[in-house]
Amino acid sequence: MKPLIKDFKDIFIYTFTSITTLVVFIVLLVFIEMDITLSLLLSLILGAFLFYQQDKNKAYSKKDKKVRLKKLSAEKEDFYSAKGLTKEETQYFRETMNTAKANILELEKNFNSSSKLKAIEHRNNTISLTKGLFKAITNEPNRLHEVDKFLYVHLPSLAELTKKYLEINDHLAKSKSSFQILEESANTIDDMCELVAEDYVKFKSGEIEDLELEVELAKQTLNSQDKLTEAESFKSSEI
Repeated sequence: MKPLIKDFKDIFIYTFTSITTLVVFIVLLVFIEMDITLSLLLSLILGAFLFYQQDKNKAYSKKDKKVRLKKLSAEKEDFYSAKGLTKEETQYFRETMNTAKANILELEKNFNSSSKLKAIEHRNNTISLTKGLFKAITNEPNRLHEVDKFLYVHLPSLAELTKKYLEINDHLAKSKSSFQILEESANTIDDMCELVAEDYVKFKSGEIEDLELEVELAKQTLNSQDKLTEAESFKSSEI
């Protein structure tokens, strides 16, 4: 009984917060001059239909998002084993990265669906960074614990934020508060993109430090060679 009451409450709220059902209610009541009770009833029936249709679409979306893992090849199994992962850890890693891949693909689609979001992505280079970090993690699965925030917070939150942004942006009629929410959402998405960039730099910091060290050693070697050449040149110089 409780789930039924909860559903009715959700349907009632959805009916009078959905632009479609509100327009239908006003048309029935004002233009067709239908009885208010009948107008309300028909609007609720439409609201119920759209509410359950929305839930069905969400269910399909979640189902599609979880792609079945391919069978692990012997070569890959040896790779994970060499990295020190057990069979259980390998399975967990593959499932985690499979979800991350789905989030990245959704994120890419969302960014390309709006000029505003596309500009944010272009400014932060987010898709290239997420794909680059994804590849780097798959090459070093034993470092999975270092990217917890990226995989479980930043990436899924960004995918969800861009999705919600598009839903509001697609409304045929927008109020002042809608435009304000869109602006705030865009700013939050921009901030989240910066966090993804920080995740990338943090994961790659070891390589950057190694490169800096190599550059410094190369400079020292060149300086030593230059000094040696300079000394030999000085000794052999004619007066």
